[in-house]
Amino acid sequence: MKKFAILFLFIMIALAGVYIMLFSSRDEFVEEDLYDEIMQRGKIRVGINTNSKPFGFIDEKGEIVGYDADLAKYIAQYILKSRDRIEFVPVTPSNRLIMASTGEVDIVISTVTITPQRQEVVSFSIPYDAAGQAVLVKSNSAIKSLTDLAGQNVGVIFGTTAEKNMKNLVPTANLLGFRSYPDAYKALKAGKINAITSDDTILSRFAVDDNSVKLLPKRYSREPYGIAFKKGNSTIKFKENIDFAIRDMQQKNVIPRLRKQWII
Repeated sequence: MKKFAILFLFIMIALAGVYIMLFSSRDEFVEEDLYDEIMQRGKIRVGINTNSKPFGFIDEKGEIVGYDADLAKYIAQYILKSRDRIEFVPVTPSNRLIMASTGEVDIVISTVTITPQRQEVVSFSIPYDAAGQAVLVKSNSAIKSLTDLAGQNVGVIFGTTAEKNMKNLVPTANLLGFRSYPDAYKALKAGKINAITSDDTILSRFAVDDNSVKLLPKRYSREPYGIAFKKGNSTIKFKENIDFAIRDMQQKNVIPRLRKQWII
């Protein structure tokens, strides 16, 4: 009987230890709410592509400006009551979703298309804008449509939806990846590639600034843009505020004004 009592005591001690491990320290594993964290910090960390004029680029004064930068400032004004409470963090199409999913930045505003595959990795705001996949070629090019890209060297930007779309639309095209839009543009001008495919909102800037290149008239997809951030319960309140800010921008026609301002 005494042995059973001792065994029972050991079992109770073991169970008590498990209980303490699982419950008394559970707060250590509860992730802090992102919205509350930002309010305490007083600043939003924004991932932005600085090689994507007119969306994000560095001006003559060395400041990060553009359509995406202005969107970020509007959100900072809405949440923190100041356009200046922002820390811009340069990202690329290749690493922007990683930066958002790991929480290295609070949000990514960088012409990110909302797709089901990406929604498995990050959360998205409601769409704030949209684009269509287009093709940029030299003005004297014989390329008139997607069918003419068969067997041609076509530039795509790593990490964008254009690469997957082009593989489906023109599987015989020779896709060459680039880290940035300026790099792909230089390759097109140098004759290393015959075309670039990406969002019309981005490629149109090259055609506006340089009449030696042009956009083909047809669009081959619809690309809804969203603001990306970390998935999980810790970002639910933050998403609600981001969505409210976007709806506020839509009601006040902020998006059309920014598109006009940045010639998108």
